[in-house]
Amino acid sequence: MDMNIAGKRVLVTGGSKGIGQACAHAFAEAGCDVILASRDATALEQAAAGIRARHNVNVAIHAADLADAGARQAMQAAFPDIDILVNNAGAIPGGTIHDISLARWQEAWALKVFGYIHLCQLYLPKFEARKDGVIVNIIGMAGRGPRADYICGAAGNASLIAFTAALGGKAPDHNVRVVGIAPGATMTDRIITLSKSRAKTKFGDESRWQEMLAGLPLGRAGKPEEIADLAVFCASPRGGYLSGTTIEVDAGAQFRG
Repeated sequence: MDMNIAGKRVLVTGGSKGIGQACAHAFAEAGCDVILASRDATALEQAAAGIRARHNVNVAIHAADLADAGARQAMQAAFPDIDILVNNAGAIPGGTIHDISLARWQEAWALKVFGYIHLCQLYLPKFEARKDGVIVNIIGMAGRGPRADYICGAAGNASLIAFTAALGGKAPDHNVRVVGIAPGATMTDRIITLSKSRAKTKFGDESRWQEMLAGLPLGRAGKPEEIADLAVFCASPRGGYLSGTTIEVDAGAQFRG
């Protein structure tokens, strides 16, 4: 299926691994030029090389700590003319209210919650001025089904779902769309880290992390590529009537009781 977005320029934060890297590949496969941003310059170079080897598109990288507002502003100055923004960077820790200090809570939200909000503030005015552009926020199912052992992430994701709804409800006035995607359990390094945290809380033994993934629908976690393909659809004209909504991708896990 032709997504009709060839030639678009896409910025993917957290683009060096996991869902972000999968998104970069999917957009490149659709003919888009991509910009990958994350903290790790070496990982970015490797990810970019992989994309260049598979797809005939331009690939740029930007190594920066996007938890810092100045770094976000510098990235926008370096890459001001994009068509699609994929907000994906973030690693909110697992744990209960007793496990996460206020400083760690603020540090986590600086990247995923305030980072998403600030990048929307930086890029949305240009999208609105030219009456074209899409923002895709990769959020997470914890915002729909909050858990005590992931309280910081649940609260942050719930905030971003509300933010996406509010922004995406108004943006179409300027022919701009804002869409959210809420992945459930997805097989990335991130899910292993969270599962280890939950296993330590439940069993006192993080090596039992795989037990935390037992009973998933279809007998497996989701694939990063499944989230990436949805992101491309949402950003394309084929998803052109989507804005404000956050699409839940958990194979029905939330309804299993």
